[in-house]
Order: sequence, then C-alpha cells, then structure tokens
Amino acid sequence: MRQRFTEVTAELIDANPHLAVLTADLTAKAFDEVRARHPDRVINVGIREQLLISVAGGLALAGVRPIAHSFAPFLVERPFEQIKLDLNHQGAGAVLVSAGGSYDIANGGRSHQSPGDVALLSTLPDWTIDVPGHTDEAEAQLRKAVTTDNLVYLRLSNRENKRAYAGAGDGFTPLRTGRRGVVLAVGPLADNVLAATEGLDVTVLYANRIRPFAGKALRACAAELEDPAIVLVEPYLAGTSASEVTTALRGLRHRMLSLGVAREELRHYGSTRQHDIAHGLDAAGLRRNVVAFLNE
Repeated sequence: MRQRFTEVTAELIDANPHLAVLTADLTAKAFDEVRARHPDRVINVGIREQLLISVAGGLALAGVRPIAHSFAPFLVERPFEQIKLDLNHQGAGAVLVSAGGSYDIANGGRSHQSPGDVALLSTLPDWTIDVPGHTDEAEAQLRKAVTTDNLVYLRLSNRENKRAYAGAGDGFTPLRTGRRGVVLAVGPLADNVLAATEGLDVTVLYANRIRPFAGKALRACAAELEDPAIVLVEPYLAGTSASEVTTALRGLRHRMLSLGVAREELRHYGSTRQHDIAHGLDAAGLRRNVVAFLNE
C-alpha cells in the first residue's frame, strides 16, 4: 500500500498545484523525483512530527491541501496535541496517511506499534477514518480525500486482503448473509473473518471506512435477526468502535463481542503472524471466539 501511495501522490502533486505532501524523514526519499519538480510542495521537515502537523495546518489555512505521512505512532500519538489544536481547533483540513499501525512492524518494538491510533483520533470530531483492506481501496480513498477540505485519516497496512471488497468507502459491504448474527470485519482482517466464519450462519459486513460509522446499515441487518448477536472485528485496539455500535442499535435488544488488539503489551515482539495468533485475530482464533459467543 505504501508504494502505491507514493506513486499516486507523486501523480497527484504533478496534476494539482494546490496539493502538497509532507514527510518527517520516513518515505522522504521516495518523493525525491517529484520534489525536484515541485520543491515548494514536497516538504521533508525531518524527524519533527509535531512540526509536520503544524506545517500541514498552516498550509491548509493558506489554501493548500496537505498530505502528511509517517508511521502511525509518529503521525497520531506523538503529535496529538498539534492535531487537536493546529488542525481541529483551527478548522484546518488535512489528509494524514499512516503506515505500520498496530503491529505491522512487530519486530520494531513498542515504539513502532500503535494499536490505539484510531481510538485516539476518534476522541476528536469531524474525522473521516479510512482503513483500507486492499491497495486498490487505499488508492481510491486517497484520490477521494484530496478532492475535499475535510479531516481524513488514511490508515495503510503492510497486509491486505486477496482482493478489494469495496471502493472509496461509503457504508458497509455485505460479504455473506446469515441469520444467527452479524460479524463486522474492518479493513485487512476481512479475509481472516471470511475464513473464520466459513459454514457459519452469520452475515459478514465489510468496512473500509469506520468514521463516520455506517450505523444505519448495521441496524438494518441487526433488526432482521431474532437474537441480534454482533461481533466487531477491528485491526486495532479491541472495542474501538463499540460505542458506535451501541449508539447505532439504541433501543434494539442485542449483545456484542469486540475483537481486536488487546490492551496488554506483548513484549516478545516476534512476527505479525505471531501477534495475530496471540491476539486471537488469525482465522482459527476468530472462529473459536465467534462460535463460543454465538453459543452463549
């Protein structure tokens, strides 16, 4: 996804004189060629992520559409105060594009892990949060994001599904229908969810945009079930969208299971697959939890 991001961004910079891309050293070299053509709109601020966001806010106030890019812990967690003040408070729009969220760079240690980025950003209003599950989805979401003046967070991943299941992201896409429950699969975990629910009588909905939350679509599915059982599967902190589900189903009797990255830190960093297994997000772990929940 990151390679496609750099290619498409370079194309967009060439085509749009009101677009700029900012880096904090990470991926900066990939923009060398386009920087040579547009040195005033391809800016590397060095390892200064707080400045990265502040400059993005300033450019937005000057009429430029900024794209700011870094790893998720450096793009969201480290400069969160600047996001709150220099973007939200100033009414300045920007496109923040992260990579390596959760444990995509597991062996990089805790400093390179950010399972709480979506939860943290969700504390602020007006953010569109895209979690693409395929490179084609990420490209469509990036192209759409630069056409607006909104606040957009595009969360790229090192992993992806075998194919794109949705476009730029409007609502939830049904991947399977059933009567015993609804499993909402977010972004790159869709293939694991489909494998985990093979043969189970459940509806699987796919989301590559989690904010705004498509609550009406979820409610419509849940309302058709005799005993609505909702399983939320997110590739970041477990329960990040639980309150959105509760709000969407207000007044409708239901029960919910939230699956995702656990709060406990795993200090034997290992590989991404090992983290999947440890957090129960591999197909076997997901199936075990979904079946147990349906049978409660």
